[in-house]
Amino acid sequence: MTSKHALPSYLNPEDLGPWGVYLEQIDRVTPYLGNLSRWVETLKRPKRILTVDVPIERDDGTIAHYEGYRVQHNLSRGPGKGGVRFHQDVTLSEVMALSAWMTVKNAAVNVPYGGAKGGIRVDPKTLSRNELQRLTRRYTSEISMIIGPNKDIPAPDVNTNEQVMAWMMDSYAMIGGNMSTGVVTGKPISLGGSLGRRDATGRGVFVVGCDAAAKVGMSLEGAKVIVQGFGNVGGVAARMFAEAGSKVVAVQDHKTTVVHSGGLNIPQLLAHVAEVGSVEGFSGAEAFVPREDFWGIDCDILIPAALEQQITAERAQVIRAKIILEGANGPTLPAADDILTDRGVLIVPDVLANAGGVTVSYFEWAQNFSSFFWTEEEINSRLTRIMREAFDAVWQVSQEKKVSMRTATFILACTRVLQAREVRGLYP
Repeated sequence: MTSKHALPSYLNPEDLGPWGVYLEQIDRVTPYLGNLSRWVETLKRPKRILTVDVPIERDDGTIAHYEGYRVQHNLSRGPGKGGVRFHQDVTLSEVMALSAWMTVKNAAVNVPYGGAKGGIRVDPKTLSRNELQRLTRRYTSEISMIIGPNKDIPAPDVNTNEQVMAWMMDSYAMIGGNMSTGVVTGKPISLGGSLGRRDATGRGVFVVGCDAAAKVGMSLEGAKVIVQGFGNVGGVAARMFAEAGSKVVAVQDHKTTVVHSGGLNIPQLLAHVAEVGSVEGFSGAEAFVPREDFWGIDCDILIPAALEQQITAERAQVIRAKIILEGANGPTLPAADDILTDRGVLIVPDVLANAGGVTVSYFEWAQNFSSFFWTEEEINSRLTRIMREAFDAVWQVSQEKKVSMRTATFILACTRVLQAREVRGLYP
């Protein structure tokens, strides 16, 4: 049970949401932190939370207000780093948890960032392009005092993309009166974005998936893969596993689940989604099954790449995968984590598996400072090396401590964060 001192007064102690999941993860890792555990409350309290009103004029002349957030969880190892999501279900608890997972993720792959995250509670599908631009620019102006290339660097997340980052970068430049390409990552190439960034998260999932399969003696050739979420992460991961000879036998998105026992044609499915916006109606499917049936489909590898809290204790009982690669942030609840671990399922946690995106964001940020840009081959090679080194380090801790990969990742990352906190000391 989490100490009452760790419960922020602005959250309902009876329903902490994703932040509660994160706190439980920290409680689980605390016994492994040794003398550094005296600093553990640092990890349970975000450094800075900014809640903003985001008013815009709609195309019909009415004024609409939206609630936005930017949370900086921990800055001990460097400036904040984390995406901005536009979604109708965004909550403060969610953004807090996502910012904390960014702290852990950045430390796990050893890039020099702290953790941050942002979001606006809005369904972007209800906005025109002009309304979306006005929303983005107003939000950027409201959080402009705490972001910057050496303070906090936003990036794309759910329902945000290169265009949104371009608007954020331009708004920041207009406010400050000078161009600063490093204020955001995930930008268009024409504005200082990095080659390889769009595929980076999915590629990272594939890289650690290869290493995980090797550890358990699984051949990717013919391995059955199922993917929840077919956006930038799930789609890229599915494509790369298919190219490696695996059979992607099921894909679920926000509308339906498509199944093909012999393996879906992923290039055709990607083209279908690009055209109609969903896997729904794909002619290359053998069947369309109910949403809940997805979890019980026979497979070797499961990739949850949608939203958080998808793998519940009930779903954990029916999952048939040998390996789970968490492409999404926080997709597995702690109770489900225990069930799957007890069943011998190897879970490569989100804070490791989906760190490819922030790793290439780091490359982009570094390139912006130097105004010297790398080739896509260089980007992918550096990404693969960092992801494999991080996986090996976590695997070693997991074997030495006899703990799950998630706990091992938290041990490694939290140790790095708290060592930085201890060495820096307290000011004043």
